[in-house]
Amino acid sequence: MEHTSVLLNETIDLLNVKPDGIYVDGTLGRGGHAKLLISKLTTGHLYAFDKDEQALRESEVNLSEVADKVTLIHNDFRSAQEELCKRGIDHVDGFMMDLGVSSPQFDDPQRGFSYRYDARLDMRMDQSQTLDAYQIVNRYPAAELTRILREYGEERYASLIARAIVKNRAERPIETTFELVDIIKGALPEKELRKKGHPAKKTFQAIRIEVNDELGALKQGLEQALGMLNESGRCAVITFHSLEDRIVKNTFKDYSSAPFVEPKLPLVASQMEQASFRLITRKPVVASEGELTENNRSHSAKLRVIERIARGENHG
Repeated sequence: MEHTSVLLNETIDLLNVKPDGIYVDGTLGRGGHAKLLISKLTTGHLYAFDKDEQALRESEVNLSEVADKVTLIHNDFRSAQEELCKRGIDHVDGFMMDLGVSSPQFDDPQRGFSYRYDARLDMRMDQSQTLDAYQIVNRYPAAELTRILREYGEERYASLIARAIVKNRAERPIETTFELVDIIKGALPEKELRKKGHPAKKTFQAIRIEVNDELGALKQGLEQALGMLNESGRCAVITFHSLEDRIVKNTFKDYSSAPFVEPKLPLVASQMEQASFRLITRKPVVASEGELTENNRSHSAKLRVIERIARGENHG
């Protein structure tokens, strides 16, 4: 299935691309956002990260005509500062992230991301890492499984599912996605199985987030991205579920708020430290009606953008 970039024009428009700027794509994927951004550059350059080597290989082909304007980096965007420093870059004019799993990852049965295909439990974005879904499902204690399902999947039946997993794996290892789906279905109350939506969706999301440390990476990646922005540089982030969006929203709010000043202190306005950032999007940008019709994945997408207005003491 062809991957369609979500909120493509909105993201690049709101980045306010400078033709001679230095930009970072933290989640290159198949290069949709990257290609449009590069089309706005003259002497500028894009540094593009992805943990997935398959995505990098495909993007290398997709971006071959503009290869002189892009550097592909096989790493997590949480390592952006370190990787860019190696290449002599310490400040950038823009940073974008399109979070979550791409359509090609979901649609490749062998990757084990989807409950729609039977495959070995995997879910690794970076195929070189050792921790995978199989290890989590077969080795994590019940209490830890419950925590993950509750926190990362917002699954109300987390403890029931965790207990069922532990019980089943005691007899033999849980090897495949369909085996896990059957266990989840067996653990849930009948009324839950009758509801709209797949009963394994929340559990699969939770395990995937744990495998890839997605929320930890997001927190670190945001701190680095915002710390590296030049004055008038922008950071644009697309999220696909409430946990990610909450982290982005709260981080952006924190960075765009002026430091607290004790009201009783005798300071005039010019002496008060101002925020170094401003929100470009007060509310998240969501997909248009046209995009919703064409691309089902865009239904849950939210885009938030922030701009650095000064390189002061507050937050770098």
